[in-house]
Amino acid sequence: MSLRTPINSDGFTITELLIVIIATGVISGAIFSFTFNYWRSSYVQQSSVDSLNSRLNAGDILRELLASSTGLINQNSIPENNVLVPDPGNGLFWDELRATTETRTATAGVITPILYFKRFSFDSDRDIIFDNLVAYEDEYVLYLDGDDKTLYLRSIANPDAIDNRLQTSCPPESATSSCPADRVVAEDVSSLDVRYFSRTGNVVDYTSVTDPDTGEFIGPDFPAAEVAELTINISRTPPFQQTATTQVSTTIRVALRN
Repeated sequence: MSLRTPINSDGFTITELLIVIIATGVISGAIFSFTFNYWRSSYVQQSSVDSLNSRLNAGDILRELLASSTGLINQNSIPENNVLVPDPGNGLFWDELRATTETRTATAGVITPILYFKRFSFDSDRDIIFDNLVAYEDEYVLYLDGDDKTLYLRSIANPDAIDNRLQTSCPPESATSSCPADRVVAEDVSSLDVRYFSRTGNVVDYTSVTDPDTGEFIGPDFPAAEVAELTINISRTPPFQQTATTQVSTTIRVALRN
């Protein structure tokens, strides 16, 4: 009697194996696509939340400081050693500004002064420091760093005010314990629109009037400005995005005390 070798019918055919591979690929692709889109959506939402926080912080900081300021100024009068945009005539002072209506854009490699203002000097007990009947004043510089698109605030403490609680600040890369980093006001700033008004609502613009003889601008300047308006435009590109999907603006209008 001859013996027959049994035929093994276990395993997959090539057709069945291809079906399994294709089905697995389709399901894996769907899962990956869903996960990727979910991550993108999450980053976009987080970017929107971060932008909202940045706008709220900027509004709180600027309203508090400008509303309690003693006025806008063309240039700091207290010299400092870390001027980023120096006056051509003296490197201890920031370049002079005028009350003009304009848009200031964040440009790589460029530091753009936005405005200068002054406030009373306070001691450690938060009392105003006086020289006889005259109050000492500190000065501040609001500027835009085009490299990191950040709006910073530089503090310039009055050295004559004894027990002044304010410290003069420095650029973040050179900050020390005795010279803290400039305060961050807002991040991802693409541009700022700046306008000034009188209390009656008239626009204050230094370039609005020209001397007919010399051709120089002689329009109203910072002493006439009683309301400051800053519109901060924020543009943020979340991870996994090709374009800046978060683009928002916030307008801050503050009545000054001068």
